[in-house]
Amino acid sequence: MGVATVIELRQSISGKRSFRPSLSSRHANEWPPTDVSSDLTVEVGTSSFALHKFPLVSRSGKIRKLLSEAKDSKITKLNLNGTPGGAQSFELAAKFCYGVNIEITLSNVAMLRCASHYLLMTEEFSEKNLESKTDIFLKETVMPSISNSISVLHSCELLLPTSEEIGLVNRLINSITTSVCKEQLSTGLSKLEQHSPLKPLEMNNPDWWGKSLSILGLDLFQKVLSSVKSKGLKQETVSRILINYAQCSLQGIMAKDLSSCKGSFSDVETVKKQRLIVETIVGLLPAQSRKSPVPLAFLSGLLKTANMVSASNICKGDLEKRIGLQLDQAILEDILIPVNTQNGHHNHTLYDTDSVVRIFSIFLNFDEEEEDSNNACYDFDSPRSPKQSLILKVSKLMDSYLAEIALDSNLMPSKFISLTELLPDHARVVTDGLYRAVDIFLKVHPNIKDSERYRLCKTIDCQKLSQDACSHAAQNERLPVQMAVQVLYFEQIRLRNALNGTHDQFFLGLVNSQYPQRSGSGVGSGAISPRDNYASVRRENRELKLEVARMRMRLTDLEKDHVSMKQELVKANPANKLFKSFTKKLSSKFSSLFRMKSDVKPFGAKTAPDAKLLFQRRRRHSIS
Repeated sequence: MGVATVIELRQSISGKRSFRPSLSSRHANEWPPTDVSSDLTVEVGTSSFALHKFPLVSRSGKIRKLLSEAKDSKITKLNLNGTPGGAQSFELAAKFCYGVNIEITLSNVAMLRCASHYLLMTEEFSEKNLESKTDIFLKETVMPSISNSISVLHSCELLLPTSEEIGLVNRLINSITTSVCKEQLSTGLSKLEQHSPLKPLEMNNPDWWGKSLSILGLDLFQKVLSSVKSKGLKQETVSRILINYAQCSLQGIMAKDLSSCKGSFSDVETVKKQRLIVETIVGLLPAQSRKSPVPLAFLSGLLKTANMVSASNICKGDLEKRIGLQLDQAILEDILIPVNTQNGHHNHTLYDTDSVVRIFSIFLNFDEEEEDSNNACYDFDSPRSPKQSLILKVSKLMDSYLAEIALDSNLMPSKFISLTELLPDHARVVTDGLYRAVDIFLKVHPNIKDSERYRLCKTIDCQKLSQDACSHAAQNERLPVQMAVQVLYFEQIRLRNALNGTHDQFFLGLVNSQYPQRSGSGVGSGAISPRDNYASVRRENRELKLEVARMRMRLTDLEKDHVSMKQELVKANPANKLFKSFTKKLSSKFSSLFRMKSDVKPFGAKTAPDAKLLFQRRRRHSIS
C-alpha cells in the first residue's frame, strides 16, 4: 500500500474538475473556492474544514509530511488542534493555500506568523509563502511604530509559547526598546532647541507610549519595562508607567480608602493575582533614595495593598524603607495603614502600628548613617540643622498619628507607648501634640495599669508644654499625681519668672524715663502715660497673686492626696518606712519651694513712657 505523492494528488484532482480561474477575485463567502468535492477533512478544535489535499500540500510542509507518513494512502482526515490561534488562524492559512488574497492586519499578523511556523509554510515549500508575507508586514508596518509593536505584542499573549519559540516576542520587545530610546533622545534634543517644532502629542506627553503598556499582561509588561530600563530610560518615566499600570491592573484598590474595596479580597485567585502584581511592580521601582521620583502617596497605596493581599515580607520591607526615606513628605493618610483582617489575627485593631514603627525607625537610622558617610559639618540637634528641621516636621506627623490611633479602644498600651518613646527628646520643641494624644488615649482606655499610665506620661516633657497645656494638665484627673505635681512645679517657676520679668521691665522703664533717648527723626513717640502704666502693673500683680493662690490651693489638695496615699501604703506594708520618709520630705520641700510673698510692691513711683509688660495672662483652653 503506497503513499500518495504530490503528482498523484495533482492528477487525481485534474481528472475531475479544475479550479475556477481568478480565485483571488472570488467572494470570501464561497469557501472552499472550487466546485471539486473535498477529499480531506481537517479538524481544528471543534471546527471541521472540508478541503482538498493538493492546494494544502503545495504550501504547507506539515500537512505534506502528515500525509506522506500516514499508513493509509487514502487518508481523508487530519487533526491539527495544535494550530496557534485555533480555527480562525487555520482558516486564514488555508485560504492563503487556495490562493485567496487574505488581508494581514495588526490583529492577525502574530496569529498568522505563528500558524505559518506551525504549518511549515516557508519558502522551502513555496515562493512568497505565508511566513515571508507576515515577516515583511512585521518589518515594514509593525516594528517602526511603538504603538503597533505594543498592539502586536499584546496579541502574542494568546499565542504562547509558540510566539516566544519563534522569537517574535523578543523581536517586538527589542523594537519597542529601540524606538523608546530614540523617542527619549529626540525629545531631549527638542527641548534644547527653543524654536524646534514639536508634535502636540510629544510636547504635552513625551511618554505617551507608556500608557499603552497597560494592555499587556504582567509577564510581558515586566519584560518590556526591564528592557527599556536597561537601556537608560529615565526614572521619572519609569515611575509614571508603573503608576499607570498599577491603577489599571489593580482594579481600583490603590485608593486611599480601602474600606470600600474589601470585596476585592474575597476571591482567593484574585488575591493571588493582585499579590503577584504588587510584588512585580515593587521589583520594578527605581532605586531607593530620598530624591526618588516615585510619589510617596503611590508608595503608601502600594504598601496598603500589599498588606491587604498578604504580600511577602521582602516586598513590604522594601516599601517601608522607601516610605521611611521620604517620611518628611508624608501626610497623616499616608501612614494610616489598615491591618489585614484575613491573616488570622483577631486583635481587632484598626491600624498596623508595627509597620509605622519600622518606617519611623528607618527615617531616624538613615539620618545617622547619612551623617556618618557625608561627614556633615553641622550638629544633628542644632535648630539650624537641615536634618533637625526634617525631624521636627516628622514629629508633628507622629503626634497626629498618635492622636488618631489613640481613638482605637482595642489598641494595646504597649504598642502606643512604643510609638511615644520612638522619637528622641530633641524631636519636639513643644509637647502639646504629644500631651493631647496621651490624654485621648487615657480617656479611651480608662482601665490602663498605673505602671503603664506613669510610663506613658513620662514621655511628656512638662517643660515644653505651653501655658494652656499646663493649665489643662494641672486639672486633669487622668494624669498620675507625679505628673500633676511636676506640672505645677514648672508652672510656679514660670509664674515666678514672669513676676521677676515684670519688675525688671518696670525698673528699666524708670531708668529710661530718667535718661530718655532721642529719636532720629526728632518726632516724639506716642507713649503711655505713667499713671496708666502704673495702674496696669498693679492690676497685673493682683492677677498674679490670685493665680498663685489658686496654685497653692491645688498644691494643698495634692499634698492631702499624698498623705492619704502614704497612709494606705503604710497600712498595706508597715515595713516600708523608706517610702514614708521620702514622701514626708517631698511634701516639706514643695511647701517651702512654693511659699511666696503675698505683697509685691513696685520699685519706684514713676514709670517710663516706653515701659512694656513682658507677661500677659492668657485664656485657658482645654486641649482634649
